[in-house]
Amino acid sequence: MIKDNIKILFDKIEQRCESCGRDFNELTIIAVTKNQLIEKLYEAHDSALIHFGENKAQEFKQKVELFNKPVHWHFIGHLQTNKVKYIIDAAEFIHSVDSLKLAEEINKKANLINKKQKILLQINTSLEESKFGIISDDNIFELYEFSSRLENISVEGLMTMAPFTDDEKIIRNSFKSLRFFKEKLEQKYNTKLNELSMGMTNDYLIAIEEGATMLRIGTAIFGERS
Repeated sequence: MIKDNIKILFDKIEQRCESCGRDFNELTIIAVTKNQLIEKLYEAHDSALIHFGENKAQEFKQKVELFNKPVHWHFIGHLQTNKVKYIIDAAEFIHSVDSLKLAEEINKKANLINKKQKILLQINTSLEESKFGIISDDNIFELYEFSSRLENISVEGLMTMAPFTDDEKIIRNSFKSLRFFKEKLEQKYNTKLNELSMGMTNDYLIAIEEGATMLRIGTAIFGERS
């Protein structure tokens, strides 16, 4: 089933890339492994997926220890400062940095293992109180300035979650906002941010059209969680 799901997913992504003039190879497809059995990760890996994303720090640590294939690990969920220690060794990317305190702790823990940690700044583009992430321009600029000065952190881009809705206009506006924030930061600081992590099972096709470089896909790969 997982092999078939991935084939369908790849076909849909390739078709959408072709229709909007993008290169399929520009995209990183991250299999979201929350609550999934290790056996399912092996199935996904056997079907050419090499990027895996986990939402919870301790589950991240457990999966890294149990899964013995060469893959790229992404931490994509809300991260408390006291949980950084569980993910810092293995996480290639941390997608969900939304405070100065968290950036500082990541830098501190990365320094202890002589690592330059790649991070994304999480922006709350939907303005929903239920979602984490920074909202105001000033706070985004402040976090970027602070994080980019830290020796053991590399700010690679931005992340967001669109509202869970059938209204395509609302979803698209959320993704457009993230792209606009990326462009603002690049212009203001004369820098280049390579990554836009946006798009999940219900909205990844829209995210591709709006410039996503990282798609976080769970259900379309593994099926509904039990």
